[in-house]
Amino acid sequence: MRDQMKGKSEAAVDVFRSGFNCAQAVFSAHAAVLGVSESDALRIACGFGGGMGRLQETCGAVTGAFMLIGCRYGMTAKDDGAAREKTYARVRQFADRFIQKNTSISCRTLLGCDLQSDEGRKYFKDHDLYETVCVKCVRDAASIVDQMLLEESK
Repeated sequence: MRDQMKGKSEAAVDVFRSGFNCAQAVFSAHAAVLGVSESDALRIACGFGGGMGRLQETCGAVTGAFMLIGCRYGMTAKDDGAAREKTYARVRQFADRFIQKNTSISCRTLLGCDLQSDEGRKYFKDHDLYETVCVKCVRDAASIVDQMLLEESK
């Protein structure tokens, strides 16, 4: 798994810059390593971009990483409470690491504007938040999840 994880953060940025959303970028860049096809990963993650359907709630790059954590550790049997707890613990660990780098996991907080309004969209464009915030969040989320998955495979 270690060799397969190399370069995933830049691969995620490339996917994001090619026109896919933040959740799709993070999830698809890593999904094949965990047994999910790229096309399935892109389809699954599509609704999570923009803070989940552009609601600007949890950052899409973060939700993409949460989906990867679920693919790696998630429960598949209804009585597998240990897998559920491990997954939740890894999600919290990821969130803590992401917050250390970015102060929040909230899309609206990270961007500092409301993309539902004309003023917010103008602010987003005028301040180049796509490059200065969104690309950084994709790179950070992909890097953190890379690190976490590699730590577990040692």
